Amino acid sequence: MDFIDKVLKCADCGNDFVFTAGEQLFFHDKQFKNDPKRCKSCKAKRVSGGNGRPETRTVCSQCGMETTVPFKPTQGRPVLCRQCFQMKAPMQPPVVRAATQG
Repeated sequence: MDFIDKVLKCADCGNDFVFTAGEQLFFHDKQFKNDPKRCKSCKAKRVSGGNGRPETRTVCSQCGMETTVPFKPTQGRPVLCRQCFQMKAPMQPPVVRAATQG
């Protein structure tokens, strides 16, 4: 099977990138079914960007401070900064298990 370079569009930045014949051969050998969706720089950002989770800038519902959260906030639900979240979350006492007699 012969492969030729293909120009694809990055799903993140929208720029065109080349999916080389060598890369296509690699994908074929590994039995990957889909072409890549991201250019090399966007893929590198995604890999190094903290477990692939998007960071979203928002404002804390409680104190009004600008913060970033590792998820996309849902409309109508409060979003708290780290400090307000930690103050609101009750401290859990350590679980003490009774020894069983047997």
